[in-house]
Amino acid sequence: MDTAALGLTLRLASITTLCLLLLATPLALWIASGSSVLRRIAQAAVALPLVLPPTVLGFYLLVGLGPSTFIGRAIIAILGHTLAFTFPGLVVGSIVYSLPFAVQPLVVGFSAVDRAVIETASVLGASPWRVFWRILFPLSRASFLSAIILTFAHTVGEFGVVLMLGGDIPGVTRTLSISIFDLVQETNYAAANATALALVAFSFLALLILYGRSSSLRRSDIA
Repeated sequence: MDTAALGLTLRLASITTLCLLLLATPLALWIASGSSVLRRIAQAAVALPLVLPPTVLGFYLLVGLGPSTFIGRAIIAILGHTLAFTFPGLVVGSIVYSLPFAVQPLVVGFSAVDRAVIETASVLGASPWRVFWRILFPLSRASFLSAIILTFAHTVGEFGVVLMLGGDIPGVTRTLSISIFDLVQETNYAAANATALALVAFSFLALLILYGRSSSLRRSDIA
């Protein structure tokens, strides 16, 4: 197995998961707090990566972060280079691509909390921050666990967005999925099979932990 690609993949998945928790939590809270047209539009936009081909998303990210757009030119002016074909560019692409895997479980968790409890706490003088930490977070622990595991595992398995936005630069943008592609191109099927089996085992273990732990948390909440 390509240890450099493994390390880069784990670093990418860890950073993406952390960034998405910080971004997805307030977004999911806002979406779950009402049913306005604007919230439905936002929820549809968040879910778009689920139905778009990864190459399409990767293409638009590549163009959007390039010198042909205002955002791309602003990034170049600040950093001195484009984000395309860099590790920070992969982080940006991974955040966009994995956004629904962080937001949707949290929306489900927050929506399941009784609004009367939240309103009562607010009436009694609890701040929004206290309501979140003392009510919403404890009652949505299973959803946070789902968001973390799904986001991390999904980022580990990325291919299309990574290839379009990051290319195949060893030690910079070559992840495990790209490494498997390279090994197949070289007809090194034994090495490709070993890496692929490792990803299959990891994905299965992540899902096993997800379903097992989520069930335990739900039982403890009921108790």
